[in-house]
Amino acid sequence: MAQPSPGAETRHCDVLVIGGGPAGSTVGPLLAEKGYQVVLLEKAHHPRFHIGESLLPANLPLFERLGIADEVRAIGMEKWGAEFVSPYHEHKQAFQFADAWNKAMPHAYQVKRAEFDTVLIRNAARKGVEVHEGCKARAVDFGADGALVHAVHDDGREVTWQARFVVDASGRDTFLANRFQIKQRNPRHNSSAVYGHFAGARRNEGQAEGNITIFWFEHGWFWFIPMQGGITSVGMVTWPYYMKTRGQRSLQQFFTDGIERCPALAERLRGAELVNEIEATGNFSYVSERNHGPNYLLLGDAYAFIDPVFSSGVWLAMHSGVIGAEAIDTCLKNPAAAGAALKRFDRLMKHGPKEFSWFIYRVTNPIMRDFFMGPKNIFRVKEALLSVLAGDIFGKTPIWNSLRMFKLFYYTANVLQPRRAYQGWKRRRFNIRRVDDPAVGAG
Repeated sequence: MAQPSPGAETRHCDVLVIGGGPAGSTVGPLLAEKGYQVVLLEKAHHPRFHIGESLLPANLPLFERLGIADEVRAIGMEKWGAEFVSPYHEHKQAFQFADAWNKAMPHAYQVKRAEFDTVLIRNAARKGVEVHEGCKARAVDFGADGALVHAVHDDGREVTWQARFVVDASGRDTFLANRFQIKQRNPRHNSSAVYGHFAGARRNEGQAEGNITIFWFEHGWFWFIPMQGGITSVGMVTWPYYMKTRGQRSLQQFFTDGIERCPALAERLRGAELVNEIEATGNFSYVSERNHGPNYLLLGDAYAFIDPVFSSGVWLAMHSGVIGAEAIDTCLKNPAAAGAALKRFDRLMKHGPKEFSWFIYRVTNPIMRDFFMGPKNIFRVKEALLSVLAGDIFGKTPIWNSLRMFKLFYYTANVLQPRRAYQGWKRRRFNIRRVDDPAVGAG
């Protein structure tokens, strides 16, 4: 192993976690509870802004396990379902989580991520994790007995951590994937996002007030996420070719023009006030060639990110923290079983994105859109679909035969409507083609 950087303080720990978002702030306390010395480095200071505000019902049991259920409840807007609005259908279609296969998880929450992530990282510190905010990992060097991670604090202090195991939970920074050069654009998906927060948006009434609404439009889809305090998160997820049409327009004007292309959403935002600066994110979908090595793991978005249409990001990140803690515990306590533990970790890490992606790749297809807008429960396929929307894909809920039937119905519909299926396939090929995207990232 390489030597620490000259002049840097050298410290030791069992597990060094890079990133204090949902994945890092989940794996850290779970390992600390097992008796490991865990250090977490977070480049920012909480609270800090982040998108991904919609949680899934499957998150709730994990909040109980982490001991943060009451804190999340206090900051969350109850989300009892999801609503889909299509410009090609006259009706709206609402799904209730209470109608899923497992009736024990009938709701979730919408949260401001600045508040939610702060709850998570403060909980990690309470549970014994040594948390350093304003400390950015700069370099890493792996050896047979662990790793050296060189980090720099905001005030310029340099520290080299000698760790037995490294966890990359750096999110879209993809710390290790970039250094290993293993991050790849997802060849089957390619989208960008433009988003902001609004005050005074018109919401649904009663229990449905907190439901997420997905609005399809000709160039992608929008999210509409109500949160506490009268704030609503709105985001446009669109194809790079459409981002290219921005031209000389400001990002805010481009976003506003996009909203006007979706009349149902524009009506909900009539009179609403933008309360923050519009931001954009490109290269929205990617995957790394691997998610682990002998003494490191990649968790959550540090490994892969898929389109957020089903709000799966936070749940997949936190679940990766759970299975990551189990794998690391085995690797450090029983090295002879490390291979099997890492193989199981790899399988579970790929399972979530795989199951969500099958729907994501097809959700803008006109035939799939018909399925969502007119769901049937033959062979309990609607209950199984709702279980996926609720994030209930890792437990023992027996949804898989029904999901196979759903897919069979979808493929059969494509065979019976060949011209429409071909047009949908052709349009998707056009949408996901790679386009240089100077509009993204320009403020």
